Amino acid sequence: MECRNPKVSSANITVLGVIQIMIGIYHVLMWYFLLLLYMGQIKGVFGTYEPVTYKMGTSLWGFAFVISGAFTVKAAKYQSRHMILCTMSLNILCIIITIVAASLTIVELSHFRSVSYRNYGQAKLGREVSRVLLCSYPLEFAIALLYSISSCAYLPLSSIVKSLVRKTWRLSSLAAWRQMIWLEAGNQEETLESVTEVVEGNS
Repeated sequence: MECRNPKVSSANITVLGVIQIMIGIYHVLMWYFLLLLYMGQIKGVFGTYEPVTYKMGTSLWGFAFVISGAFTVKAAKYQSRHMILCTMSLNILCIIITIVAASLTIVELSHFRSVSYRNYGQAKLGREVSRVLLCSYPLEFAIALLYSISSCAYLPLSSIVKSLVRKTWRLSSLAAWRQMIWLEAGNQEETLESVTEVVEGNS
């Protein structure tokens, strides 16, 4: 039994991987731009603008998109079970990263405290960059989710079920074997107690 999805071909998966790499590189470049932008601020009366996304380095998480995209491209050419499982795990990680990064960006854009007038322009530009990055997160989420769903077309589910059944049988056999050992040990203890009682009675 296999989950087949003929609409997603190897060429389409390669395109998805390339788009992931491009998104990841763009995020890393934007992180470098924001780093230079915020480091160039001047400490005034109202301080500098340092949002939570800058402190957490969420744009730098684009490296995960680059790595996932590279594995996706390679998995499209070499469709081995281990490669597909590894790539699917990375894409699931990217889904989690996009959700967290988008949440932090929304928190940043929903609050804006007063900053020094000298840093207002930099803060405004940084928030615009965050808005652009926020628009790219749904695209990365959709790509990672699409690959995670379509990758089941290359995974033999019957072998996975068989391996799970085999592991379950081994665990149950081990538990039964331990129970038999405990019962045998209990019987031996009872035998020793009865022999001891007989010896004491004869004495």
